[in-house]
Amino acid sequence: MELKVNQDNCLGCGICVIACPVNAAISPENAGGSGAKTDEVVIMVENGFIKLFSPDKCELCGTCQMFCPVNAIWLE
Repeated sequence: MELKVNQDNCLGCGICVIACPVNAAISPENAGGSGAKTDEVVIMVENGFIKLFSPDKCELCGTCQMFCPVNAIWLE
């Protein structure tokens, strides 16, 4: 299984970035909405769209998928 992103549906809202527990562990300031200080996080908003930076760190918990308001993220 792996994390997939449909950029056509993405609003760039960043809810997935904040919801991701791996992102929060790697970059705690990210959980507060300040943005990650590193690109070692799993997922981040870049140029108005979500981008997978380190998908290999994803624990496949589905939290980002659950919080995405437009179903732009899924596990396959």
